[in-house]
Amino acid sequence: MTDHIQFSPEQDALVLLDQRILPCREEYFVCKHNSDTIYALQTMVVRGAPAIGVTAAYGCYLAAGEVDGADSGWKAKLEGLLKDLEDARPTAVNLRWAVELMRKAWKALPELSLAQLRAKWLEMAKEIHAQDIEINKAMGRYGAELIDDGDTVMTHCNAGALATAGYGTALGVIRGAWEQGKKIQVIANETRPFLQGARLTAYELAKDDIPVKVACDNACALLMQRGMVQKVVVGADRIAANGDAANKIGTYGVALLAKHFGIPFYVAAPASTFDLDTPTGAGIPIEDRTPKEVTHVGEHQITPDNVGVFNYAFDVTPSELIAGIVTERGVIRAPYVENIRRIIGGE
Repeated sequence: MTDHIQFSPEQDALVLLDQRILPCREEYFVCKHNSDTIYALQTMVVRGAPAIGVTAAYGCYLAAGEVDGADSGWKAKLEGLLKDLEDARPTAVNLRWAVELMRKAWKALPELSLAQLRAKWLEMAKEIHAQDIEINKAMGRYGAELIDDGDTVMTHCNAGALATAGYGTALGVIRGAWEQGKKIQVIANETRPFLQGARLTAYELAKDDIPVKVACDNACALLMQRGMVQKVVVGADRIAANGDAANKIGTYGVALLAKHFGIPFYVAAPASTFDLDTPTGAGIPIEDRTPKEVTHVGEHQITPDNVGVFNYAFDVTPSELIAGIVTERGVIRAPYVENIRRIIGGE
């Protein structure tokens, strides 16, 4: 599955499969302006850290189309649009990573005209798009070695093709094991309140004919207690320098249960998801999203009027609960500070 993020030369636009309405309908959302890209990111037309990064890369190109190169102030105006874009969501570091790559390319070639800069950024966005798929496949090959024939693998949220440019991070590990001929099954936690597991992970795996069952989030302890889970693999939206990993809300609880029951808990994420400037998970900002995602299922209200809710979108799993972090450069294990610095930081 790679057609959920497309650049259309005919429309000069980014075309995104609208994940808000999956699996019931497959419709596309067209981004032509910076405001479109920001809306798509904030409302979760597109979500998942690597997919957010790819979208942001194309978003820089679209933003550059909104300024007039004949205006002496076009550079300042474009920088303002880039700032708005990188601030669209706070937790997934891939968004800022992609914008910063574009910004660095611009600063390295300040003599470029606006037209030349747009052409450069479009080329870079396409490269990031293609590279992400290859990165995910590399993670799948490394991660598949952690999965045994006959395992049932639990995952939380959607870290599949839809969360990336294609193939997936956590689901890339699962796909890699399946492609090796291992007879595995998957438990997709429903992942309240946005139901990424029930709606998106199950949708992807069913398309690939990989056996999957959806479980209520609060069934994790029972399933583990009964010996129905052998491995847990999740994605990440940001990983701190010490290996603490931010992922969809509820992941920390799954990791605690896995530790209690002696089940290996793995995180799968590309090098771009590591934030070496953030020493620990305590420094990762946690997005607080609209209450309506909790108070409503679709347009149907399920809570009383005037009752507040908590809708933190992410939590942080401490590195001591993580058996290994699967990257395109191999599996990183404890001691995390040292090994992340060496493998990701190149020290």
